[in-house]
Amino acid sequence: MEIRKKVLVIDDENSICYVMQTILVSAGYDVITATTGASAIALAESNCPDLILLDLGLPDMDGMEVLRRLREWASTPVIVVSARGDEQDKVAALENGADDYISKPFGTKELLARIRVALRHADNAGGAGVGQGQYTVGGLVIDYGKYRVYVDGVDVNLTQNEFRIVSLLGKYAGRVLTYDFLIKSLWGPNAAADNQILRVNMANIRRKVEKVPAAPRYILTEVGVGYRLADE
Repeated sequence: MEIRKKVLVIDDENSICYVMQTILVSAGYDVITATTGASAIALAESNCPDLILLDLGLPDMDGMEVLRRLREWASTPVIVVSARGDEQDKVAALENGADDYISKPFGTKELLARIRVALRHADNAGGAGVGQGQYTVGGLVIDYGKYRVYVDGVDVNLTQNEFRIVSLLGKYAGRVLTYDFLIKSLWGPNAAADNQILRVNMANIRRKVEKVPAAPRYILTEVGVGYRLADE
C-alpha cells in the first residue's frame, strides 16, 4: 500500500485551506487543516504530520508563537506561507525554526517544489553531514573529507574560511541560512553581526565557483535575509 505524506495546513481563511487542500490532495498528500493556533498545536501533537504549512496571521495567537511552541518538541519541517512580505518577518520566522518562507500569493508549482525539498531534507536528516562524504549539485562537488570544492572536476582552491562557508551551506542545501546564523555559526556566538565580512567572502567564492558571478547557479541570495545553496 502506498504511504502518503501527511501535511498540516494552518490558515485562518477557510478558502485558503480549501485551495491548499485541493492542491496537495491532487499531488498525493494527505491533508489536515486548522484555522487557529490552539487547534493547530493540538492537531500537530495528535497527528504527527510530516510537514506543516503555517500562516502567521491567526486569530488567537501569532503564527510566530505557534512556531516557537512547535519547536519546543518537534523537528517537523515547517514552511511559513504568509502575506507578510517584510524582510524582518522572514528573518524572524527562519531564526525561530521555520525551514522555508513563501509569500502570498504563491504559485502551485513553487509551493509543491518547496514542499518536496523540505520533505527530502527531513528524510535525509540522518544521512552524511559535514565532515563525511560529498555533496554534489550540478557540476559542483563539496568533498568534506578532503576539504575541497570542485566545479566541473577542477579544484577551485577555496581558502579555509571560504570552504567553511560553502560546507555549511552544503549541510543545509536548499534552505535559506540567515546572515546572523552564518556569522554566528562560522565565527562564534559572540561575533558581531557584520554582514560585510560575509559578503566579501561570498563575492570571492562566487568568482571561483560561478561561471557568471552576477547570475549565480549554485549560491543564491535571498535579498535582505541570507544565502542558500542550490539543491537541484
